[in-house]
Amino acid sequence: MCCGIPALVSTAATPESTKITAGPAPKSRIPDLPFSLSGRVGPNPLNPQKPIRISCDDDSRNTSPPSVAIYSVTPPRRQPPSPTTPTASLGGCAEYTEEAMKEVVMLEEENGGVADPRLQAIKAAIRVVPHFPKPGIMFNDITTMLLRPKVFKDAVEIFVDRYRDMSISAVAGVEARGFIFGPPIALALGAKFIPLRKPKKLPGEVISESYVLEYGTDSLEMHVGAAQPGERVIIIDDLVATGGTLCAAINLLERVGADVVECACLIGLPKFKGGCWLNGKPVYVLVDCRQ
Repeated sequence: MCCGIPALVSTAATPESTKITAGPAPKSRIPDLPFSLSGRVGPNPLNPQKPIRISCDDDSRNTSPPSVAIYSVTPPRRQPPSPTTPTASLGGCAEYTEEAMKEVVMLEEENGGVADPRLQAIKAAIRVVPHFPKPGIMFNDITTMLLRPKVFKDAVEIFVDRYRDMSISAVAGVEARGFIFGPPIALALGAKFIPLRKPKKLPGEVISESYVLEYGTDSLEMHVGAAQPGERVIIIDDLVATGGTLCAAINLLERVGADVVECACLIGLPKFKGGCWLNGKPVYVLVDCRQ
């Protein structure tokens, strides 16, 4: 999908095909906060079998409390929206409760920690090109990040660490920049890679899913047989702005019986960075878009 970010994001309702639904707020607080400092590991709400990694500065190991940098804080997943939940506007994507988010911020402040330093490097490596491809668009260019092998590798590893123990069968990449991140993630997970392409790019028999753009329509296609019923799939793209392309990808895979576990993007509008659902599926974003 296009990496362009409008300078001013409209809060008008999205097209009907782009279902950004507001999920119910979690009833419980983030479990077991603050994290255990003695063992330097913390519970991972996403996967209780894999504790969150915490790094302590060598110079602060004897301090009380030690200076802790949290390398991964994953808020608990909410349940998918109920069928009665109304469709939200573009600016109305569900977020975690204010209380839960304050707890995460308070935890970081108390421990002297900041966000994962790898995420800071990833965001810094993304170049902003004003007024491209048209006036008013602040284009987030990931090619500058690709020129920095360590930063690129870190981005891939963050995704891999998240999905390593989720029994992922396939990684579906959205044309075109989903093809950059999808294959290395799939190889590291021991999963197959499924390209989701624009029309008339795949040579074999395909199934197609159309979606609405601001001015017109577009579609994604997938080879028949690429995804099998029951396979656990994650969808990878570089950026999520309105969610239309990801919704089409979800629909395409679910039509053949695949189980879409999550959509993952390198960059997202701020409303996606903290938890959001598209067509009943969670969206995971590494960094906010740069303006």
